[in-house]
Amino acid sequence: MATIKDIAEKLGIAVSTVSKGLNGANDISEEMRQLVLDTAVEMGYASKKVQKLGKRKVCILVENMEYENIDQFGYEIVVGFKLSAARHHCDVTVIPTNLNMQTQEKYDSYMLKHGYSGSFLLGFALHDDYMSQLYKTSVPTVLLDNCIPNKHVGYVGTDGYNGIDLAVRHLYEYGHKNIALLNGSKNSLVTKERNQAFMQSMEHYSLKVNPNLIANGYYVPECAKDYVGSFLKNGATAIVCASDLIAAGVIAELNRLGKCVPLDMSVVGFDDLPIAQHLTPTLTTVRQDRVAIGKSAFMMLEELISGVSISKVLLKPELIIRNSTGTCP
Repeated sequence: MATIKDIAEKLGIAVSTVSKGLNGANDISEEMRQLVLDTAVEMGYASKKVQKLGKRKVCILVENMEYENIDQFGYEIVVGFKLSAARHHCDVTVIPTNLNMQTQEKYDSYMLKHGYSGSFLLGFALHDDYMSQLYKTSVPTVLLDNCIPNKHVGYVGTDGYNGIDLAVRHLYEYGHKNIALLNGSKNSLVTKERNQAFMQSMEHYSLKVNPNLIANGYYVPECAKDYVGSFLKNGATAIVCASDLIAAGVIAELNRLGKCVPLDMSVVGFDDLPIAQHLTPTLTTVRQDRVAIGKSAFMMLEELISGVSISKVLLKPELIIRNSTGTCP
């Protein structure tokens, strides 16, 4: 493992300058500080703070995901992660990020500068700068619902294939044949997997897939108004939604169009957020155990930090049947 002296020799500068660069001192230039950090990352340097067992700290980087109250998707994931971290005497910092932050400083440099042993990334899209840097990172990192082929990077989530199959089978057993899928945003691995899962499940139950009944929206209720009318015109009797928030928008739009759920259209969500029990009608949905996802993410990160390369951890989903689904009209 590289030392401060090794970095100084490589750059041809004083050991004290390297130390200042690594510790964020104000009396060296920003360019020199960044050069020191980049060289330290390249040489595999780890600070004494990071190396010292029992003084470990990690972070959760969050982008495009709400997590501050219990009604939001990320809340219980963060809670689960923090619960496991507390049991292992590990400090956790939750850091909201954006594209500007990602372009200002490289991922590995940021982690080294702040003394983080590893991180859990929530809400990142495949095209984000930090995601592209993870192909070569040596920083232990866990992703939610995304996969990067790197031994230092793991993937935690819910088995989407199983989850979508539970939804399709439930609707099939109610006699539905013309089933629509209102999926999430395109720039997501989980969106692609759920699309494939839907195709496979429809084929498994000998149901015809109508391309006009498949659409990509966003994980917000407002996207429903752009697609529900088209689904109705193309003969859909049931809609599988990629999230409970999308499902809430679908139910609202069906009500606006004078349609009754589930008499005219059955609706299935995904996540089992608290909102699912308070919709009218209450929402049938595929439950993700988000606290367990957070706990699993921390356990995976601990193993990665210890040098154990874990590729993927998938939790089993559960179908929660409520009042938004019924027999095919």
